[in-house]
Amino acid sequence: MSNRTYPHGVPCWIDTQQPDFDAAIAFYGGLFGWTFEDAMPPAAPSRYMIAKLDGSDVCAIAGPGEGTPVWRTYIGVDDADAAVDGLVSAGAAVRSTPLDHGEEGRAAVLTDPEGIEFRIWQARRRLGAQVVNQPGAWNFSDLHTSTPTAAIAFYEAAFGWQAHDLGFATMLRRPGYGDHLEATVDPDIRARQARALVPPGFADAIAWVATTAAGEPAHWHVSFTVAERDKTADEAERLGAEVLRRDDTEWTRTALVRDPQGAEFTASQFTPPSR
Repeated sequence: MSNRTYPHGVPCWIDTQQPDFDAAIAFYGGLFGWTFEDAMPPAAPSRYMIAKLDGSDVCAIAGPGEGTPVWRTYIGVDDADAAVDGLVSAGAAVRSTPLDHGEEGRAAVLTDPEGIEFRIWQARRRLGAQVVNQPGAWNFSDLHTSTPTAAIAFYEAAFGWQAHDLGFATMLRRPGYGDHLEATVDPDIRARQARALVPPGFADAIAWVATTAAGEPAHWHVSFTVAERDKTADEAERLGAEVLRRDDTEWTRTALVRDPQGAEFTASQFTPPSR
């Protein structure tokens, strides 16, 4: 099996920086069964733990941080410096210029025209999430925006994405990503998705767009796959989180969770319609 790699313009990694680092490790490890590998040298002033499932990279928890934490989304790029130039031309603002992260990769922090933060990642040794769409792993990052039309226009220009209004939701695709997955880590992707009756082009899906609710700040929102929504939500509450909402759709059963330090994420159980 090949390592999972991410073409230019495909979200590739997520992390969160938490004020109480040890408490965050305990919460997420308890909720999702993650184990952790320290990615920082012993004398470093900050911590960065790679979360793993069965030895494969899922995401990371950093700390200590200040303020209310969030889950952060990274988009893969071939060349971080060249990507920043193109993103600025498309309307982004640079919050942090490209910096090397040892031998792992090179990253930069930007905001889109609405002020939503996103990060780019030029992979070297750290290729990105190695397990996805399995219970306890990253499912999708979704763009929650108050200006969907303008936001879609920016990301289409910035990364070559395509938006498809499916009626029940707007899907963002990176054309060719399904071909990449089929040729590398997921040779059965199209046959498996056909059995699940997914929408056309779903093999290229890399994100979804949602309009922000009243009082909700625009942001990139992270979802994790779970086997049983209610079991995960109940366990999150037992571990000190707050379950803000539970929703059922034709395709998913979800719970919006606020972790004990304030970072929000969605636990998503895939429940495709039967034939």
